[in-house]
Amino acid sequence: MRASTYPLIEVDQAAALVLDRTPVLGIERVALAHCIGRVLAEDLVAPASLPQLPSSAVDGYAVRASDAGKPLRVVGESAAGRPFTGTIQAGTAARILTGGVLPDGADCVVMVEDVQLVGDVVTTPSPLRAGTNFHAPGADLRAGETVMMAGTQLGAAELGLAAALNFPRLPVRRRPRVALLSTGDELVEVGEKPGRGQIVDSNRWALLAALREAGAEVRSLGIGPDEPEALRKLVVDALREVDVLVTSGGVSVGTHDLIKPLLESLGSVHVGRVKLKPGKPFTFATVPANAPLPSPLPSRGEGASAPLPGGFKLAFGLPGFPVSSLVTFEVFVRPALRKMQGFGSLQRPTLPVRLAYDARASADRTEYQRVTLHREGHELVAETTGSQSSSRLMSLAGAHALVRVPPGDQGINAGSIVDALILSLP
Repeated sequence: MRASTYPLIEVDQAAALVLDRTPVLGIERVALAHCIGRVLAEDLVAPASLPQLPSSAVDGYAVRASDAGKPLRVVGESAAGRPFTGTIQAGTAARILTGGVLPDGADCVVMVEDVQLVGDVVTTPSPLRAGTNFHAPGADLRAGETVMMAGTQLGAAELGLAAALNFPRLPVRRRPRVALLSTGDELVEVGEKPGRGQIVDSNRWALLAALREAGAEVRSLGIGPDEPEALRKLVVDALREVDVLVTSGGVSVGTHDLIKPLLESLGSVHVGRVKLKPGKPFTFATVPANAPLPSPLPSRGEGASAPLPGGFKLAFGLPGFPVSSLVTFEVFVRPALRKMQGFGSLQRPTLPVRLAYDARASADRTEYQRVTLHREGHELVAETTGSQSSSRLMSLAGAHALVRVPPGDQGINAGSIVDALILSLP
């Protein structure tokens, strides 16, 4: 064992250090079919109005309002995709279907239920008002109008709008490429039988899901050995091909905790310990793109260097306890991945909740406690998930939110209203 030389820094300081050094990735133009969930990189401006031509909102007859109450001769039909090419003169009408283009000369549409039809003569009610029952050009949006802002995540409605505006491809931010590695000779793969002193590697599967949910393209490196040179080669080779390295385990102060020394030799460690429960050993480093080359001595502690320019990879060393790895992912890694993708909002949403339990505080560290939520009237009520041990993954399985409890000897009493970081809603 060895004493850590990294200062304990506040959670907000550590989060700011991470985001200050996180770049926004480049732009690529992607076919519409592959844009779901991606983030728009540039404002999208309408090249044309929607609709471009006046179109009927109902099935009926296109007429002139001045012909109200008169028998009109039906001279044709306008259907969606098959417009009437003539002109509606006084004393005439055209049958029109929903979505059909309003013929020249007509200024309103009368619903089929409101007319009398005898042969090819239709009689409309009186009076009629020009401009009724059809969509005017530009009613939805006008040419030159900004319809989506950069930073918008593209979902069903957004892609439908882009298609309506005839954009076959969209400019989106590149997804971050992430290498994911578990460390520790005590780990075995899922499906293998653990020997004495061994455990199944659960962190990598939990983090794989979290990374993909956050929009990353993940390359799993498996289980890294507790052997310095072999681990170094594995990491250096991976960093040539990815933007981000995420590891779990190996960041404490034991003789087999090799991640911090490895990152020190490859780049600059900006965060080595955080006043966070769970997650005190969380580590964040930047590694030059030429990772195999040794770099100067690492900076230690907050504010050690200015935000870095391009050409650097990000490295996150997450603790080995399952809950610690996922909580530090939520607090530090997920916002960084969202910044890389150009999201306008980096953090999960927060909502006020009423505590149904007394939340005990840690003496010197901010704690993120796992809670479930249920509704009582107009309130969301937070219940503890039980033991908050950093090794107890059951405290996160099924949790709806994280409640931030500041350090001290007071805690937060039951009945208090606090902000909760929402993971999912019941």
